Amino acid sequence: MALLITDECINCDVCEPECPNGAITQGDEIYEIEADLCTECVGHYETSQCVEVCPVDCIPKDPDHEESYEELYSKYLKITGESE
Repeated sequence: MALLITDECINCDVCEPECPNGAITQGDEIYEIEADLCTECVGHYETSQCVEVCPVDCIPKDPDHEESYEELYSKYLKITGESE
């Protein structure tokens, strides 16, 4: 499942550079995560890097974009152009 930045975001700018897929961008008021690009860092890291660095814990899983590990890994392969 992709991640979601809630309105508790304080725009501290630490999450955006941590995303290996470029899924995090500055929205109108807070940072946003593009679900089509978010793999929860599957394929890159053991844990979601944006969640690790967020000082206010405002990045939960997005219930509207539920995905299994296999689906996230498949998305990672598609985004990076790598093959198994």
